[in-house]
Amino acid sequence: MDEFDGAIEHSTPVWAVFGDLMSGLLGAFVLILVGVLGVQLDLVTSLEAEVQKRRVEEQRREALEKALAVPLAAGRVTLDDGRIGISGSVLFALNSDELQPEGRQLLKSLAPPLAAFLSVRDEMLMVSGFTDDRPVRDTNRQFADNLELSAQRALTVTRALIDEGIPSSSVFAAAFGQEQPVASNADAEGRSRNRRVEMAPVPRSGQAGKAGAGGNG
Repeated sequence: MDEFDGAIEHSTPVWAVFGDLMSGLLGAFVLILVGVLGVQLDLVTSLEAEVQKRRVEEQRREALEKALAVPLAAGRVTLDDGRIGISGSVLFALNSDELQPEGRQLLKSLAPPLAAFLSVRDEMLMVSGFTDDRPVRDTNRQFADNLELSAQRALTVTRALIDEGIPSSSVFAAAFGQEQPVASNADAEGRSRNRRVEMAPVPRSGQAGKAGAGGNG
């Protein structure tokens, strides 16, 4: 009897250790499971947010396309990733910041749909001027450099849009000069494409930080 009791006494700690081990493993498994579920929940939330963001951007693009359907169909403007592009030659003569009659007429046709688009959104219209890389002082000493020329052109377009009904609180000008070319400046065709004005809706909050400064028109 004593020997049997001794065997029981010796076996009891083993089961206790085994029980503690299993409890520890179960606890670790639960922690891992909770961690995995948390990561999956974060991924699902991020995915849903990204899908919603893309849906909003798609709706925004479609709304802008609808607003500019007539000038887009006529090939008078381009729309790329939310940026409305107008060739500089349509708006201005070479190295000039004075609107040509064709350019003024185009802006007059663009102002109403743009004003309607902006009126239902918490956005502003950023008007950006761009040039090629030819030094402007070589042909027109009115401007210090390409940056000044692009700034004056952006301001001219901005003022024309305000004159045609876009609230001054909903539009602002930005200058990039010769920066951000869309084609090579090595030939006349490429330089012509780089001499342009772009308009893009941007959020009202922090829009000033998005205005650029950069450079022949």
